[in-house]
Amino acid sequence: MNTVGIYVHIPFCASRCNYCDFCSTADRRDLIPAYRGALLRHIREAAGGIAQSVCDTVYFGGGTPSWFGANNLIRVFEEMKRKFRVLKSAEVTLEANPDSVDLKSLKKLRAAGFNRISIGAQSANDAILKFIGRRHKFEDVVRAVSDARRAGFGNVSLDLIYGLPAQTRDDWVDTLTRVIELEPDHISCYGLKIEPGTPLWEYKDSPMIPDDDLQADMYLYAVNTLAAHDYNQYEISNFCRPGKASKHNLKYWQLGDYLGLGASAASNIGDRRYTCVEDVEDYIKRVRTGAPICGPVEIVDQYERASEYLMLGLRTTHGISEEEYAAIYRGGFGPLEELLKDYAVRGLARCHDGRWSFTPPGFLLSNRLIGELLDAQTECKFHIGTPWREKDYFSTLF
Repeated sequence: MNTVGIYVHIPFCASRCNYCDFCSTADRRDLIPAYRGALLRHIREAAGGIAQSVCDTVYFGGGTPSWFGANNLIRVFEEMKRKFRVLKSAEVTLEANPDSVDLKSLKKLRAAGFNRISIGAQSANDAILKFIGRRHKFEDVVRAVSDARRAGFGNVSLDLIYGLPAQTRDDWVDTLTRVIELEPDHISCYGLKIEPGTPLWEYKDSPMIPDDDLQADMYLYAVNTLAAHDYNQYEISNFCRPGKASKHNLKYWQLGDYLGLGASAASNIGDRRYTCVEDVEDYIKRVRTGAPICGPVEIVDQYERASEYLMLGLRTTHGISEEEYAAIYRGGFGPLEELLKDYAVRGLARCHDGRWSFTPPGFLLSNRLIGELLDAQTECKFHIGTPWREKDYFSTLF
């Protein structure tokens, strides 16, 4: 049975955080009814494309989906259940900010089938939260987690950021300590990335921003501390209690199929990849008029898919294997394995039961290490040409 994940982009926020460069529109409640209508129509039009698949994960991301309102979220999800083959056991995730959810709305969402919630906590330091443009205080995080539990959510995740302006190691230790005390099922720890065009860009070279060494120390502290509290690291930035990994996000990292709905949402179905237009009002207009809402369809060949397998698989502790690589692309795993063995000697990678993965210090250098592996893959292709696969070759003869 072929499975597919569905991502729904909700591009609305009460206000824009100072580090955010996502596709989002601040304080535009006036667009919400039209956007909801566009999503409903998009669902109906997209249904035929995945008619042979069952949906086992749904993810409402943003933006701030909780600011969209419980009734709107439920209306969209109900339409999805009517038009798609959504399993009753599907993981259904809602991203939320602590200031935009309450017990009443969470109970409605849980009753409608939402069963996982990802709350943007970011820090336990209220002064830092204010500086980066967050609208909540840590006491709101505590309340939101309590309300989610009371509403019946059995999988609660908290998002954190390290390397924030003026953040010290002690601040980070305090944040992790207070978050662990809330006993979430899942914790994400992301390093701050300062993007051009955001208000924080002017601070990119400021001594207020923790340097690389301090950020590395914060990261490794998180890895060790969370492990000591029974949180398993399954991806560079993600940690969970047993059985609580994000099934939807694993689809991205393990090359699964996913359908994107809404402005800027990306899809990957089989060997085809495409992305919806980013501008919210343009998306609404195109859906209403029947104009194309996606850019050109990209056909992903075996070489590119193998590159993605390396890049995404090595983000996870599950890692990669020669057998899986060969099933995608017969380009020769030998040169890659030689590099991985060198990384292992340096304490940056490990091999267990034929699977290669990075260690925590390796994750810190993953961009560089993956770049070297991709260079080796390209070099191999240059010398031996593009490998053909027997079944593909013989299928052209008959």
